[in-house]
Amino acid sequence: MATPANSSIDVCSRALILIGAEPITSFEDSTNEALVASNMYEDIARAALTNCRWRFATEQAILGLLSDAPTGRYDAAYQLPSNLIMLHAVTVSDFPIEYQTYGDKVFCDSSSSEILIADYTFRAIEVDWPSYFTIAVEYTLASMFAVSIARDVQMANMMEDKAAVSMAKARASDAQQQTSRKFNTNRFISQRRS
Repeated sequence: MATPANSSIDVCSRALILIGAEPITSFEDSTNEALVASNMYEDIARAALTNCRWRFATEQAILGLLSDAPTGRYDAAYQLPSNLIMLHAVTVSDFPIEYQTYGDKVFCDSSSSEILIADYTFRAIEVDWPSYFTIAVEYTLASMFAVSIARDVQMANMMEDKAAVSMAKARASDAQQQTSRKFNTNRFISQRRS
C-alpha cells in the first residue's frame, strides 16, 4: 500500500526511484546513493522552501529587543527566530518598516516601546509538506541524482524540466491558500469615463 513521503529518507528514496536507482533506508547506508543524498538533501530542501513564500512554511513571531544597540546606522537590534531560513518582512502595528539583517539579528530604527513582528519562512518538516511540494522536491532531487548517480545528462535535463513544471504547479496550488486579492478597477473606470 502506498504511503506519503513523511521524512527526508522517503523523499530521497522516491527521487532515487525516479532515476532507476535503489532507494535508501538511512543516510548512513554504505551506498553511493546514501552518500550523495546525505550530502545534498538539506541544501536542496532549504532552497526549495525559500524559492517561494510557501503558505505551509510561513510564520510570524514577535522579535525580542536586544540590550546591545548596533555599532552604527541603526538604533536597535532584535533577535531573529531560531527556525528562520528567510525573512520576508518586519512590521510595527501592521506597517512595514525599514530593516537590515546582520547574521541572526535585525537592525532598524525603532523605540523600545514598539512591538516588531517578523514574517518569515521556517524549515518545515517533511511530514507537514503538502504533496504538491513534496513531488516538486523529489523531481529536483532526481535531476541532481541523475547526474551524480546515474551519470545521465539527458535524464537530468528531463528531471530538471519536470521539477520546473512541478514547482510552478506547486506555487499555483499554494497561492490558493490565502484570500484572493481583489483587483482595483476604479482607476480604469474613472479613466474610461473621462
